[in-house]
Amino acid sequence: MRHLKAHRKLGRTTEHRMSMLRNLATSLINARDERIITTLPKAKELRPFIERAVTLSRRARAIEGDDAAAQRVHLRRQAAGFFHAGNRGAAVTNIKRGTTARSPRTSGVAALKRLFDELGERYAGRPGGYTRIIKLGRRDGDNAELAIIEFVDSVREQRAASKESKTGAAGKKKTARAGGSKEAAGGRRGGRKADKTYEKPETTRKRGKASDEQRDEPKKGRRAKKTESTAAEKDTND
Repeated sequence: MRHLKAHRKLGRTTEHRMSMLRNLATSLINARDERIITTLPKAKELRPFIERAVTLSRRARAIEGDDAAAQRVHLRRQAAGFFHAGNRGAAVTNIKRGTTARSPRTSGVAALKRLFDELGERYAGRPGGYTRIIKLGRRDGDNAELAIIEFVDSVREQRAASKESKTGAAGKKKTARAGGSKEAAGGRRGGRKADKTYEKPETTRKRGKASDEQRDEPKKGRRAKKTESTAAEKDTND
């Protein structure tokens, strides 16, 4: 009897664990930013679970041959086990009105569609490592360790990378234009490769005139003063 109770308890625990992983996998795939925040143990348990589902979608993309369609359907059915089935009563009949209404698509069906349409194509050339875990620290209250689990090469990361590349290219163009304008204008700040000995023609002319004037002026040094004093002594003696 005890063994039977323990077996039933284990069965309930396994069922609850699978239900939790399916909910987390559905939330991760349907998330707009392709990332969710959960506890670190749950994130570590979810990572291999969701990556097996992504591997099935990759395999479906790579299948070729006559029976490729049948094999893709088989892999899709296997991947459906990673999400809640949903829509078991696909059509609900209204007895009074005699009409049939289809129930809305559940998040599990939407996640399966995105898994095979978008993620399978994105990771077609990636053999593994589709997700990453980022630790966030302890949570206030129960002191549980939180973490972010997200898909790598997500749309958000691709947009950020393209934005950075555009910004870098624009910055390089501005630097090149500024350097070119300085080199064209000349001067001592005309760029790294500019001639540091360059001088404007006006400055050269002014400097040349100043040197000619200095050359024409008589030298007023110690020898000139000595000559003047000697001449004055001769005049006094005479």
